[in-house]
Amino acid sequence: MPSTLHGRLALALGVIVLLVAAVACADGRPAESAADRLRSDTEAIHALGISGVQARVITPDGEQLVATSGTADRTTGRPVSPDGYFRMASTAKTLVATVVLQLAAEGTLTLDDTVERWLPDVVRGNGNDGSLITLRNLLQHTGGIHDDLPGYTTPDEYYRQRFDIYPPDQLIARAMSHAPDFAPGAGWQYSNTGYILLSMIIERATGRVAHEQIESRILTPLGLHGTHWLGPSPGLPEPHARAYQFFGPGSEVDVTEQIPLEPENLSWVTTTQDENLFFRALLGGRLLPPGQLAEMRRTVAVSDELRTLWPGGRYGLGLAERPLSCGGTYWSHEGGDAGYITLNGVTGDGARSAVVSMSEALGDTSDHIRSQESAAATLIDHALCAGHPDPAH
Repeated sequence: MPSTLHGRLALALGVIVLLVAAVACADGRPAESAADRLRSDTEAIHALGISGVQARVITPDGEQLVATSGTADRTTGRPVSPDGYFRMASTAKTLVATVVLQLAAEGTLTLDDTVERWLPDVVRGNGNDGSLITLRNLLQHTGGIHDDLPGYTTPDEYYRQRFDIYPPDQLIARAMSHAPDFAPGAGWQYSNTGYILLSMIIERATGRVAHEQIESRILTPLGLHGTHWLGPSPGLPEPHARAYQFFGPGSEVDVTEQIPLEPENLSWVTTTQDENLFFRALLGGRLLPPGQLAEMRRTVAVSDELRTLWPGGRYGLGLAERPLSCGGTYWSHEGGDAGYITLNGVTGDGARSAVVSMSEALGDTSDHIRSQESAAATLIDHALCAGHPDPAH
């Protein structure tokens, strides 16, 4: 494993922790504090062979617990910054969904509008019909549009494709070359293409591109100064950890430098601080009126394939719902792109939140993918369940 080559950095180099008071178990043994648990969970993720991990929890009283593990650069051994930037990837879908729901609240559009209403003749051919697909379908991944986005599965493909850019219409044309996965509303399948269409609809409805709407409607009002749209830039602001893709034994590649294949939707970078604050504001009712937030939280079952990664998970409008081991559920939208994998979670009232960002993707086998997802989801679950009685005691 890569971790055996580099070793773990001493926690003093990589962990900042604000401790909370420990509580006692019924048998008198001290319970692990939330800060200690966060630290051990980041270490568990690093132990899988993941180069760098940073995690941040914000408690209901605003206290922040922060832990890092591993290295930000396998060559130099530089420690992970707790304030490092990372690619937001699909977590930005929640930004897009929030803007669409704001426009619905304002009466600019409705969730029952069809794609054809806003983008005539764009979704057509091979059985695709934009007049049958609603904005709600796009938001909830129930439109049936087949995804056909370019990607890389080998180091050679990464080096060949890392600076390729695809305009939205080219990516949509790729999707339209396939028959739909199912009739609109008759199934569930994750579709990046659906969110490309939503960004186009935001621009058509407002006259401004989607990233400008996100900036003015979400980032500026919330003061999220660590979240940026970079456009067709291959790099990230400093500080940031180098990103790695593990393709298999002896094949670990630094994939930090690349241009997102579709910059409008995939060029966002953020921090664990900003991502926490965004989800807290969203679930706390600061970005959407109650009716639109309720629509966002109206969920459907996800695909069998995704349930292997999200046991018990469901999907709303740009927002996922997952169960907590201590009872109830939490809300999130993870993201993975260019070696950066991020999971997040917030309680239903927006009071407690957690984000963990990993700067390496174990992409060689389905078992490794599941192990990385499971370890990160365990961190989120522990962080959000802190304060609940521990069944082990």
